[in-house]
Amino acid sequence: MKRRDFIKVGSILTIPVFFNGLGLKVFANKPVPSINEYNDKILVLIQMDGGNDTLNTVIPLDQYSNLSKVRSNIMIPDSKVIKLNDITGFHPVMEGLRNVMDKGKLNIVRAVGYPNQNRSHFRSTDIWMSGSAADVQKTSGWLGSYFNLEHSDYPTGYPNSDIDYPFAITIGSTASNTCQGNLSNYSIAVSDANQAGELFEGEWDSVPDNCFGDQLSFVRETIRQSNAYSDIVSEAYNKGNNLSNKYPEDNKLAANLKDVAKMISGGLKTKVYIVRLGGFDTHSGQVDTTDVTKGKHSDLLKTLSDAIEAFQDDLKLLDKEERVIGMTFSEFGRRIKSNASFGTDHGSAVDMFVFGKCINSGFIGKNPTISDNVGKKEAVAMQTDFRNVYGSLLIDWFEATEEDVKSFLHQDFKKLPIVSSCYSSSNKDILKDDFAVTVSPNPVIQTTNLSFMGNGGWIKISLVNELGEEVMLIKNTNFENGRHDIAIDLSSLKPGVYFMRFNGKSSQTTKKIIKV
Repeated sequence: MKRRDFIKVGSILTIPVFFNGLGLKVFANKPVPSINEYNDKILVLIQMDGGNDTLNTVIPLDQYSNLSKVRSNIMIPDSKVIKLNDITGFHPVMEGLRNVMDKGKLNIVRAVGYPNQNRSHFRSTDIWMSGSAADVQKTSGWLGSYFNLEHSDYPTGYPNSDIDYPFAITIGSTASNTCQGNLSNYSIAVSDANQAGELFEGEWDSVPDNCFGDQLSFVRETIRQSNAYSDIVSEAYNKGNNLSNKYPEDNKLAANLKDVAKMISGGLKTKVYIVRLGGFDTHSGQVDTTDVTKGKHSDLLKTLSDAIEAFQDDLKLLDKEERVIGMTFSEFGRRIKSNASFGTDHGSAVDMFVFGKCINSGFIGKNPTISDNVGKKEAVAMQTDFRNVYGSLLIDWFEATEEDVKSFLHQDFKKLPIVSSCYSSSNKDILKDDFAVTVSPNPVIQTTNLSFMGNGGWIKISLVNELGEEVMLIKNTNFENGRHDIAIDLSSLKPGVYFMRFNGKSSQTTKKIIKV
């Protein structure tokens, strides 16, 4: 095997090292650039494995009547919902996140997804991790692509006296593919263990001058890097501290975030941390059959909510909260209709939580619209492309350029107002629907008339089916400011549920259409 080929399979090669009860596994990794080269900002990702049911997490109270018709066996009673405002509320176990929002440190990005939604766990996870389009197979992660812009020479010569710390850390047994670069993964993986030690590097005085020797040298270099990173991370971990008393017992996510806070407080300059919370694939038993406020989903949301509240509290007490932003993501949401097993099946768009002192607290987007004739496969329609969330954080938090973001995410990138000064505590809707869309007649037999208000500039208008697949491009052009009317011939479409999707320069919205 060639050395270059050996590096390519680094995503399946792990070498365990340990420090203070934390197991450290290193792939072919790349350390973080110096603090002066970029900045001292940190991003913490929480992956919610399985596909979270957005509609029972951030509950659209203004759609409650129609929701109750199609998910009565799992719907949270409106009297139990934690109200965030007159039309939106949290699941009753999410008091912790409510407290974070009340302090102006939580932004909820509504209905995030991608065009032509894939409802496979594996493929959709690949898309979210790579930042690719649904029809593009990409082997690198979105963060790995960003890191590779400045550090494509890794692993040669790392760590060194200038850059002696890992770029990213995944809490778990394998490094996150979000950090997979073109040739190597930029993350190391840290997992629980009850021992400490280093890997044996070998005692060969020389290596043969052949293919075997080349491979052996590379393995020994990887082991050397593993041991070096172990010392660096262990030193920061031992120097670190936790000050919050809000971390709950028997909450693995909270324990993982507690370790992250300890490493940050110990001076580790790592830029990205990734943690995971699994179990969101709630096809059955999502709720307790005798009490819908309890069950698998309730337990997961409480775990998430309590862990984030404790972590944010710890960062504040450690005087680190102006350096850290956190973000959740899940591969998809669930369908609007529940099933007979007190659960929900694979859907499309899902809400994202972005938390920290330095974000605009409130909402980006609006509540999804639930009609009184929900289709069997219908799910929450996308309002915001997930790559716009990623790119906005890279630009406003990590100081990436918009040109770079467009080069490895997508050319139609639109920056969102997620990041703010560290002193904003507003709790408001940040992006509102400025299109004022009407479609008439609706339901449609053959032709319908689309009317909308535009603020001027580029707008893409497309029609997608209930699976999120684009079936018609209506307009993709610049519009003048004012009202616009467009006649649309839908006679070629099969009867069913469709969504008119608007993607403008500063906001997105969808409008449901019934073809009969």
